Amino acid sequence: MSNETRRILLVEDEKAIRDAVTAYFERENYWVTAVGYGKEALEEFGKHHFDLVVLDLMLPDIEGENVCRIIRDNSDVPIIMLTAKGEIEQRILGLELGADDYLVKPFSPRELVARSRALLRRVHADSEPQREVLTFGDLTIDVSGHKVTVGGKEVDLTASEFKLLTTLSRYPGRVYSRMELVEKVLGYDFEGYERTIDSHVKNLRAKIGDNPRHPKWLHTVHGVGYRFEDPTKQNNGQQQ
Repeated sequence: MSNETRRILLVEDEKAIRDAVTAYFERENYWVTAVGYGKEALEEFGKHHFDLVVLDLMLPDIEGENVCRIIRDNSDVPIIMLTAKGEIEQRILGLELGADDYLVKPFSPRELVARSRALLRRVHADSEPQREVLTFGDLTIDVSGHKVTVGGKEVDLTASEFKLLTTLSRYPGRVYSRMELVEKVLGYDFEGYERTIDSHVKNLRAKIGDNPRHPKWLHTVHGVGYRFEDPTKQNNGQQQ
């Protein structure tokens, strides 16, 4: 699908940044709706379908975290946050609310466009004609249908959470380092990657009902990363 069919909601209160980012996106033939207030963003999101949201966390009327929470409660649309340098806790909170990526100000509009393109590519990477369904006890992952169910009930995952789950579950027992997961799930390295992956795992565990103290599927390998286990098969006696 060509870029011009991709609709982006840009939420940024600084006009100079908003105009520059819009120009870069439009140069790549994306369709952009640019607003400066959280209320405007929610109104536009309610009226139109968007393929990606670029969201500044510092807005004049509604906190960006609240905008992110409201959007995520109603949609699994990919979200890239724009944050001020040094606000690491704010970035982690945004990721825990369901954002897929963040970019620290000041940033290059070219990098934002590149990251957006990579994120959109990942979202649609599994839309292949062949059918791939993975089943692990109560957990079923319909890779081609981009659908996850636990105990027959569908679970809403973000694009990054779904990619993380499919990456781990395709090779049960294999240990992935955080760096490997960044490269496979997010597509590149960036500052704070370990906490980013940890936030996605935390969200994923909560959504599929996997207790981190007594996990069925997602196991922490301390000092290394994570592995996926199939609870229907004999384990090796290790407890993580």
